[in-house]
Amino acid sequence: MSASTIATTRHDWSLAEVKALFQQPFNDLLFQAQTVHRAHFDPNRVQVSTLLSIKTGACPEDCKYCPQSGHYNTGLEKQKLMEVQKVLEEAARAKAIGSTRFCMGAAWKHPSAKDMPYVLEMVKGVKAMGLETCMTLGKLDQEQTLALAQAGLDYYNHNLDTSPEFYTSIITTRTYAERLQTLAYVRDAGMKICSGGILGMGESLDDRAGLLIQLANLPEHPESVPINMLVKVAGTPLAEEQDVDPFDFIRMLAVARILMPKSHVRLSAGREQMNEQMQALAFMAGANSIFYGEKLLTTANPQADKDMQLFARLGILPEAREEHADEVHQAAIEQALVEQRSSELFYDAASA
Repeated sequence: MSASTIATTRHDWSLAEVKALFQQPFNDLLFQAQTVHRAHFDPNRVQVSTLLSIKTGACPEDCKYCPQSGHYNTGLEKQKLMEVQKVLEEAARAKAIGSTRFCMGAAWKHPSAKDMPYVLEMVKGVKAMGLETCMTLGKLDQEQTLALAQAGLDYYNHNLDTSPEFYTSIITTRTYAERLQTLAYVRDAGMKICSGGILGMGESLDDRAGLLIQLANLPEHPESVPINMLVKVAGTPLAEEQDVDPFDFIRMLAVARILMPKSHVRLSAGREQMNEQMQALAFMAGANSIFYGEKLLTTANPQADKDMQLFARLGILPEAREEHADEVHQAAIEQALVEQRSSELFYDAASA
C-alpha cells in the first residue's frame, strides 16, 4: 500500500478490502496501522476519559452482553437517576485524576421527558468545569438531540455493537436502522459521534469487518471509536462465550485505525483482563484513547494509578483538550508522570 493511499480518508470500503487487511501478517498490519497513526496523531499521547453510570440497571433492552438489561438476573443493584450535584462531584474527581472528557451513561431505551431537564443540567455543569462532555442515553429523537446540543454536549455515544447481519442475534428490542438514525440526528445537531462495537459475542471475521465498514462508510467518521472486549457477566446469555484471542483483538484495533485514520480509537471495556504487554500492543496498533478510573458503568477497569504507571513505563502522556485546554492542569499531570518515572514504583525493564 502506497504512502498516498495510507493518508487517504475513505468512505467506500468493501468487505473484501477490509478482510484483506485483517488477513495480513500481524507485523505488517501493525506497521501499516502505526504508519497511519503517526500521520495524524502524536504516537505518545493518549486521550483520557472517565465514565460514570448516572442511572444503573432495569434497562428494557435485551442486549445479550449487558448486565444492566432487565431481561437477565445478574444481581446488579438497580439505581435511579443520580442527583445532578453528585454527578458534578464525580466529574470534579475525574478532572483531578487527569481526565479531559467526562462520559455519563444511563441504562435507558431512550430518555424520558421527566428526566431530560436533569440530564441537561448535568451537561451544563460538567461543561462549566472545562471538561469535554459525553453521554450515552439510548435512542434519541430529533428534539432531544437538539436540546443536548444546545446544552453544550460535545459527544454522544451510541454503539452499533456488531455487523447488521449479526445484530439480531444479540439485540431484538432496537433495530440497526434506529441506531443509525440516532447517529444521524447527533451529526445533524453538530455534535461529535462516539460509536464502536464489541468483540467476543460469537461473531465471525465478516461481522467484525462489517461493523468497521458501517462506521468507516458513514458520511463522516465517528470522532471516537470504542472497541470493547466482551466482559462476561454471570446471568447474561453470553456469559459462557469463548475468550477473544488477544492477537485478534489487536488486529481489530489496527484495522479500525487504518479505516478511520483521524478518529480516536478507544481501548474500552475488557481492559481489566489485558496485561500490560497487550495494552502496549494496542497503543502500537493505533489505540489512543482509554477510560480512566476504577469502573466502566458496572464492570471493573484498571485503577487510575496503574494506568499512570503504565503510561510512565511506555513514555505516554495524556492528550490535552484541543479546545480551551487547562494548561496548568495539563502541566501538573505531566509533571506527576515524570516524577513517577523516577520513583521506586518503576523499574528499568531493560535490566530486569
